[in-house]
Amino acid sequence: MGANDHRIRVTKLMIRKAFTSLLKQKPIQSISVKELCAAAGISRATFYAHYTDIYDLMGRMEEELMEEVRRGLRKMLEGEPGELSLLKVTAGLFHSLRENADLCTITLGSHGDKEFAARLLHLGKEYFIEAYRRYFPNATPKQLKYYYAFVSNGCMGLLEEWLTDGMTSSADEMAAIAESIMMHGMGFFHQSGR
Repeated sequence: MGANDHRIRVTKLMIRKAFTSLLKQKPIQSISVKELCAAAGISRATFYAHYTDIYDLMGRMEEELMEEVRRGLRKMLEGEPGELSLLKVTAGLFHSLRENADLCTITLGSHGDKEFAARLLHLGKEYFIEAYRRYFPNATPKQLKYYYAFVSNGCMGLLEEWLTDGMTSSADEMAAIAESIMMHGMGFFHQSGR
């Protein structure tokens, strides 16, 4: 059973690698199962043993990333409210995204799924608003909602830039940059020394 599980994991990794490579070149609608199988070095029967079609593969990959992000978001709310910092809030998210860099590059790139990006923002909303509520206890629900809208879209911009740069900065460095911008706005330029 163990060897079979390993073989399945390796096969799925080969499929994922070939798929993300093809998605860098063209949109999902232009990728055939035959082309994907050739790129992955597997038979069509092997592909169909795991997925019903290309869209099923993409959906499962996106769900894996969503679950990884959920885990990271849940972790950020652990501990005492006094221990919470915006750095901790964003670090978990950037770490989750870095671990799935191949899929992030694809889904948020030029051939990406903008609906998936919107789902990511929506997923984070409840977690981040709760974290902000703890961090800013005197803020109104409306202020928190607006703050999240502003910060989440800014973080998406940071994420896209980070992906474009090949994720050369660490997840912790990106979280520190995000926190500094969130807390100090343009004062970030005076503090960063970068």
